[in-house]
Amino acid sequence: MSQLLRVQCFTVSRDGFGSGEGQSLERPFGHADPAALMAWAGATASWVNRTDPGGTRGLDDYLTRDYARNIGAEIMGRNKFGPQRGPWADHEWQGWWGDTPPFHTPVFVLTHHERPSFTLADTTFHFLDAKPAEALARAKEAADGRDVRLGGGVATVREFLEADLVDTLHIAVAPVDLGRGERLWANHTDLLDRFHLDTVPSPSGMTHLLFWRR
Repeated sequence: MSQLLRVQCFTVSRDGFGSGEGQSLERPFGHADPAALMAWAGATASWVNRTDPGGTRGLDDYLTRDYARNIGAEIMGRNKFGPQRGPWADHEWQGWWGDTPPFHTPVFVLTHHERPSFTLADTTFHFLDAKPAEALARAKEAADGRDVRLGGGVATVREFLEADLVDTLHIAVAPVDLGRGERLWANHTDLLDRFHLDTVPSPSGMTHLLFWRR
């Protein structure tokens, strides 16, 4: 069975933005309210960052269970790793997630400024200056037969879509408009020349878009 490149639980606003303007260490989503975008996932019983019992068990939870299912590696852009730009000032910064990142796999961070790999808990971060196809080949090798998750951010998902490397996408559309920032698409129907689509509304107010290759 072939390894897939999957986008899982990736949230955008109703007008197609995955994050706002002005990203910083204090504001990872820029001017956007992270709760408005991500509260749906955090409310579920199966969300990877949940540390206490409880949570919802409806449709949203059913979809968050797929976030880590059969994932052996992740690819992300530098913006998802952290807010720094240009050469690394030092190597002290180790990402947004503290001592126990939620990935539990090798993670390949795309950047024009490589730095040594490092491990936190059961996640090892590798830094690659590579084209999408090269990065995917590295990630598939590390995934040891399992699928690869394309974690974002927006520019990275767009880059892999443009390279025609993505096999499936789960995009959660939040009932908010951001107006500006990093935009995934002008209209999701732009993908329908290459993907089938199921549109699934949730009682939480989210709309889940499930794409898979034609």
